[in-house]
Parts: sequence; structure tokens; C-alpha cells
Amino acid sequence: MQDKNVKEEILTRVYEFLFSSNDAHDPAALRNVTEQIIEELENRLKREFSSEEKENIFKTVEDEVFGLGPLEQLLRDEDISEIMINGPGKVYIEREGKKVLSDIRFRDENHLRNIIEKLLSSSRRRVDELNPYVDVSLPGGARVNIVIQPVSPRGAVVTIRKFLKSLNKIEDLIEEGTLNERMAQFLINCVKAKVNILFSGATGSGKTTTLNILSQYIPSSERIVTIEDTLELRLKQEHVVSLETRQTNIEGKGRISIRDLFVNSLRMRPDRIILGEIRHEEALDLLQAIASGHTGSLAVIHGSSALDAISRLEIMVLTSGINLPVWALRKLIANSINLIVQHEQLPDGSRKIVNITEVAGMENEEIILQDIFYFDFQQLDNDGNVIGQFRCSGIVPMFLERFKKYGIEAREDFFKKDEEI
Repeated sequence: MQDKNVKEEILTRVYEFLFSSNDAHDPAALRNVTEQIIEELENRLKREFSSEEKENIFKTVEDEVFGLGPLEQLLRDEDISEIMINGPGKVYIEREGKKVLSDIRFRDENHLRNIIEKLLSSSRRRVDELNPYVDVSLPGGARVNIVIQPVSPRGAVVTIRKFLKSLNKIEDLIEEGTLNERMAQFLINCVKAKVNILFSGATGSGKTTTLNILSQYIPSSERIVTIEDTLELRLKQEHVVSLETRQTNIEGKGRISIRDLFVNSLRMRPDRIILGEIRHEEALDLLQAIASGHTGSLAVIHGSSALDAISRLEIMVLTSGINLPVWALRKLIANSINLIVQHEQLPDGSRKIVNITEVAGMENEEIILQDIFYFDFQQLDNDGNVIGQFRCSGIVPMFLERFKKYGIEAREDFFKKDEEI
């Protein structure tokens, strides 16, 4: 009998015990029963399991009964940043920016669906034929997206983006090569000086991680309101109010959108508003809130460049139903957003801030964008690693005077080109 079949038989018999016993939630009782089953198998197969094999079996049983089954070992591995389940037979992982097929499998679709129910158990969310996709956060901070039939005809698809505990401080991002020290100091100063910042990039490029880390530099005296579809931001300050959207109920009622939460947040006297992601008509609410004095706002947006992020903002506002001339909308954007921090995952899997771009006003009804810092990509070496360096353009941001207002040193020579330093 193969080890896989041995584990399956052990799990089957363990479940029989669970269904028939009052000790189902007692780890000690579960271990005793598992030991008895292993001993019976050893006698029947005339084979003795090693202590390492037994511990692996105990761990598998505990993960199945008390945890998330095969997912537990992937969630424990701190080097894995993403888990992508394409049905029960294919589980991909991302490690150091590279996606590979793992040897983890689920027994069948029912096994995977049982694990999905466990993933949802700590939330108020559900997934069914009427609501075939859902986002949810795990207690440890990982973000989960689930899609089932009929949207995914070949079986359930689960994507888990883990919260990497190794990236907690700005120094961690510098060590990872996401940005350099001068860029880091500039962004820290911008947060302290209540500059309005968009964190832009594709999925998985590191936007939320950067926002999380930079949010640590918001003074503890400020009241912060965060608004998200699923709770992913992990702010360290004490005075934080976290708001989360809500799905419709079984009767199709009770939905609470990002826009609903944003409108309400303005009545909560926030010093800072942080949007987990701008997706729809809440873009207009954010711009109007900033224009009315709620400075220091931070928000995430999907965009392949700073220009694309601006274009997406325009589209979101225009599709919200407001009748606003394009020139007036662009003026509102130019007067509201100060900075766009563009993220990118490069061919070697590394994540970098490739542009820090100022929104520098308007000219001929066009928004002016100018890079303050940028990543100068040069080439890929023989091993496929990216070769390049971060550079300063030499442009002094127009909002530099704001630094002085918050007691931050504002030296123009800080922005001299690298070659001139």
C-alpha cells in the first residue's frame, strides 16, 4: 500500500471516530486514536513506520481536523507569498517571485469545497451559486479570493495572497531592493507632511505592502479611518477605525459598498482616510474629500503607470454618473492628488518602485506628471536577474513647502541628480 493510500485510510478512519465520539475536539484523544490506527496498519502491513513518518501523519491529521488541510503547510512556509489553487489537482505557489506547481493535492472537489467552507468560517461571507465569488481575509492577514461553479466550470479556484511577516519596516523594503534610502526618506516625509498619495501597480506588485509600511509614519495623535473590501491593512497605531464592505444577504439585500463607507467616514472626523483600493464611483468621493480639506489621504489603485492611474481615475469618476466636463475633472484630480508611487514586478520576480511621480498641475487641459525618482532598467544578466539602479531626476516637487509646515527639513539639494551628488 502506497503512503498516499495509507494516509487516506488513516484520515477516513479518523473521521469515523470524529463522527461517533464526544472527544472530537480533543487533540489528545485524536492523537491516541491515530496512534491506534497506525499500530493496526503496521501489524496488517507488517511494516513499522519511522518516528518521522508518524509525526508527518499526526500533523496531516491535525491539519485536516483542526486546520485547513493541505493548505496548512503552505501557509506556514514564510517564503511562499502566494498560493493559487486551480481545482483539487493543481496547486501553484509563488516563491521569490517565481510561480511553480507544488506537490500539494486535494482528494477531490468535495475535499476542496470543505476547506473553502473553513476559509469562510471566520468571516460573515459566503459563496454559493448566487454569489459564486468572494474575497475574505484570514486571521493572520492573508487575503483570499474564491471562485466556484458556475463561474469556474472546472472546479473551485482559490487564490491566497499571504501577508509576509518578513516585510514590516521601511528598512526591509530597502534590503529587498524595492527602493533606496533616499526614496524611502522622501516617502516618509511625504506621509508625515500629509501629502495625498496613490499607490499604483498591477496585482501582486507590492502596493499594499508599501502602504502598510509607510502608514507607520502617520503620527499616533491622528484618527485614521481605513476602508476596504476585505480587511488587509495592518496599521500599528492605536486610534484606527477599520471599515469593511458587506455582501448582500440571501435575500439580495444589505449590501454596503466602499462608497457607502466612504460617505459615512467623513462624518467620523478622520484626520486620515486610507482606501484599500479605488475601484468604482468612490474615486469621486475621494477627490472631493481631499479638495474639501481631508489631506494626507492614501489609496491603492490598479494601474500600469502613473498616467494609467490618472486615466483610470477619470474613467471611474465619469462612469459614476456625474455630468462633469473633462477639463473640470482633470483640474479636480490635479488639485487633489500630489504623488503617485508606481510599483512593478520585474521579469526576475523582484518587486520595485519604478517611479515616484508628482502630479504637477495642468497645462492645455492636460495633467502634468513629472518623475521625481525612477528605476533605470539596464539589462538582464545571464541568470535572468534585473540590472539597474534607482535615480533622482533632479526635479524639486512643488509641494516641498508643505514639509516646512510640519517641521520637516526641506532641502532642494536633496533632489539633485545622482551624478551631481
